Amino acid sequence: MHDTRALVEKRLKRVLNQRLKPAVHRPVAPLTLRAWHVDGGQGEPVPPAEALPGGPAVAEGRYQPIEVGERWGPPWGTSWFHVTGEVPAEAAGRRVELFIDLGWENRFAGFQAEGLAYRPDGTVVKGLNPRNLWLPVAHPASGGERIDLYIEAAANPRLEGDTPFAVTLLGEKHTAGSQPLYRINRADISILEVDVWELWQDLEAVGGLMAELPEGEPRRWQILRAVERSLDALDLQDLAGSAAAARAELTGVLTKPANASAHLISAVGHAHIDSAWLWPVRETVRKVARTTSNVVSLLDEYPDLVYAMSSAQQYAWIEEHRPEVFERVADHVKGGRFIPVGGMWVESDTNMPGSEAMARQLVYGKRYFLDRFGIDTQEVWLPDSFGYSPALPQLVKLSGSRWFLTQKISWNKQNVFPHHSFWWEGLDGTRVFTHFPPVDTYNSDLSARDLAHAVRNFRDKADATRSMVPFGWGDGGGGPTREMIAQARRTADLEGSPRVTIESPAAFFAAAEAEYANAPVWSGELYLEIHRATYTSQAKTKQGNRRSEHLLHEAELWSAAAAVAGLAEYPYDELDRIWKQVLLNQFHDILPGSSIAWVHREAREQYQRIEAELSAIIERAQRVLAGDGEAPVVFNAAPHARRDIPAFGAAPTRVDADAAPVEAIAQDGGYVLDNGVLRVVVDGRGLITSVLDQVAGREVLSGPGNLLQLHPDLPNEWDAWDVDQFYRNTVVDLVSVDELSADGGTVRVARTFGDSHVVQTITLEPGARRVDITTEVDWHETEKFLKAAFGLDVQTQRAAYETQFGHHYRATHENTSWDAAKFEVCAHRFVHLEEPGYGVALVNDSTYGHDVRRAAADDGGTTTTVRLSLLRAPRYPDPETDQGIHTLRYALVPGASIGDAVREGYAINLPARTVPGAGSAVEPLVRVDGDGVVVSAVKLADDRSGDVVVRLYEARGGRATATLTAGFAVESADETDLLERPVEPDAVVGTEGGAVSLRMRPFQIVTVRLRRAAPE
Repeated sequence: MHDTRALVEKRLKRVLNQRLKPAVHRPVAPLTLRAWHVDGGQGEPVPPAEALPGGPAVAEGRYQPIEVGERWGPPWGTSWFHVTGEVPAEAAGRRVELFIDLGWENRFAGFQAEGLAYRPDGTVVKGLNPRNLWLPVAHPASGGERIDLYIEAAANPRLEGDTPFAVTLLGEKHTAGSQPLYRINRADISILEVDVWELWQDLEAVGGLMAELPEGEPRRWQILRAVERSLDALDLQDLAGSAAAARAELTGVLTKPANASAHLISAVGHAHIDSAWLWPVRETVRKVARTTSNVVSLLDEYPDLVYAMSSAQQYAWIEEHRPEVFERVADHVKGGRFIPVGGMWVESDTNMPGSEAMARQLVYGKRYFLDRFGIDTQEVWLPDSFGYSPALPQLVKLSGSRWFLTQKISWNKQNVFPHHSFWWEGLDGTRVFTHFPPVDTYNSDLSARDLAHAVRNFRDKADATRSMVPFGWGDGGGGPTREMIAQARRTADLEGSPRVTIESPAAFFAAAEAEYANAPVWSGELYLEIHRATYTSQAKTKQGNRRSEHLLHEAELWSAAAAVAGLAEYPYDELDRIWKQVLLNQFHDILPGSSIAWVHREAREQYQRIEAELSAIIERAQRVLAGDGEAPVVFNAAPHARRDIPAFGAAPTRVDADAAPVEAIAQDGGYVLDNGVLRVVVDGRGLITSVLDQVAGREVLSGPGNLLQLHPDLPNEWDAWDVDQFYRNTVVDLVSVDELSADGGTVRVARTFGDSHVVQTITLEPGARRVDITTEVDWHETEKFLKAAFGLDVQTQRAAYETQFGHHYRATHENTSWDAAKFEVCAHRFVHLEEPGYGVALVNDSTYGHDVRRAAADDGGTTTTVRLSLLRAPRYPDPETDQGIHTLRYALVPGASIGDAVREGYAINLPARTVPGAGSAVEPLVRVDGDGVVVSAVKLADDRSGDVVVRLYEARGGRATATLTAGFAVESADETDLLERPVEPDAVVGTEGGAVSLRMRPFQIVTVRLRRAAPE
């Protein structure tokens, strides 16, 4: 027969797009609109009560007439529309809906104007989004029903623009301008032509399936002929009257069952909503309300829909700002169809949050779901974070969860990840069953194209039969739609398609793990081969995070000590509030520096307030612990002793008479610093040219140390996110000196480059085994990348990078494409390099990005260069990224073991504090005796029982024994999970009095809960 395939397929596309879809809503009466354009100076966005009847906007006549076709909405503005009308008699007995188009572009599911409809009494109807333009009207028995609704509409600018990653000023309200962005396109009362809508869904299902089948497959041609017959039966002048007949022609192809071996897809309703990104946090609060309003309305109408939502923070926002929506959410949670997932406060970045912060993401998230809903979530849900720390599997298990889900690794640029379902093995050997949805999106529309891609792409199909597809429009798109549900129903058992079942994530994971228990194992981090610059962009956000984490550590430690001593109340509420703010700012587009200027400005302001609040809490506790008096008492919050001050204790200051002061000696235009342990040479260019370890008799450097290097930095796309490998092709060494001077044991170097200025101090303390460097940069470059390089005379094929509760190794060579792809990597407080018998560490107080490379030495062998990534200057989405003054601290530690690197990393981030007091020692609340075992947190129990909770981890990567001793009377000691719930002892092998004996495997995390004995 003749090949008419292209003819029919083009016919189908035109009829669908130009005839059927526009005919679904038939207008029968206009709506009358009045608008109140909220003045930003009035505290916009205003609470709904202010805009609804009974509020001042109505009482004071702020609403003014507006017509379809008029423009509205300056960037980031809010307009309230009062919508009225009357259902005409011809709509009696029909399904009536309002159709409202506020000016959307359908090519984007979100990222633009969005609305939320209210009844006059303040109850929420549903959201309005670019692909969800209707509002329900009760089925009238006769005409005459009055329409009276209010719509809160946000004019969010579309920052991604028509030219991707173009510089824009729309990311801050005060630079975004005032010209209206949107035009009201349509507002009417319509009849939903149900048969037309159903025919649309039928043709989408079979037409999409047809396009995905092989050209030689008989099923494809059978569908083609059925589609042709359907289109022949459709009268384009009477779509509603002929739609049923057209549907009848498709019955045969829609009722043929799927193949016995068809892939099984678990479809999960979802709406990925970034807690901030191209919009501020305040707008996310409203996005969540709009989307959840849509979802609960769909759940009311479609009993087969289930919806999964992560991020306890987003539930908390609904609870606080839209309690009537939260009540409906809670009802559906109770019914098991609105499903909390993720078990985290937000979908955080997992590369940069510190140990305790990563643990608290799970603690705060899981505890919220337990407290509000009685649900102990079992899956950690992170579809969009930028790579995954190897510490996560153990933390997942210790939180009481079982499974892990992401999708982002499908974005890899160099290497295709080999599995979709597998066991992920972490630092300590813990394994969690993990799934990457092969559909390669977390915003699927359940189209035939998405389903076919999932089947073709699934890399474990030889041994496993099922995968997951999260479906729904995200980031303001409104989540699942009734059209998606229709597609799921049509593909539940359809020849040529995978079998689609809408079900919960837990149902999928239980079945997937059961059938694939022998899944392959992936050991170590899940490194994302894109978005590597997120370790550096927005330095003040990252610095604020690091500082806040360590201040929280101090605040909990000293407050617990003061409370146990009976000297002060423990500040539960203050710490709880601050932790939640810090955790929110670890969201995967805030901490990585990939949000608009508004977001990062707010984050900087929040971190300043957090520092002030936590400093006050710390000072309050230390003052009562130090006692009355003016004698200086030094407090040590680090988990290692500092000179004569024990870990977690305090002691009077002591002058070390044996420590001779270091004096810089002028030499050859530079200076020499020598403390008898290290001899450091700074040349006339201000570069460190020699670090002689006098104990080991070994030169540490192979080339200049503390060499500032400047690279051009314009990635091909994703400016704030990416650094492309070609940036290394061009480099300028900053060696010009404005000033070189010395004062005691400190050398000062000043330089000017471009439009920027930098002052560095290089310091060697008496008796110290580290060289401290403080870098203050007044940064005014654009699209540049600033690095600090240290050439080290260490030959090694791997380097250790600190991550949560331990460290992991990455190759320093580029043997494979997997190794070469890691040209920019993340570390926390230290990077450590070692050859047998000798190691060197580089520690820092606020830097995350690093690169490490090997080079051939002139006399044979290889050397290694470690570079810290200090600052970037991308222009999208924030054109002023990192402009201004930054102070960064780092230190070179020669002769360092891993244990030394851990100790010095803590020391630079937790400097000692001196307060006036009685001049006597403050004994530690807890002590740990055991090499390699480090305490990461000391606090009072979250349940406010007064129990002391201590979290420890093995930090060197080897087995260890230790004794935890309390400085107070202990009634009992329990090993617990992260949520401080007792578990079967694993590391705790004995208790006697206030001493707890521990036996720990490499990198094991242990939480011990100490119940205080009642006073005698």
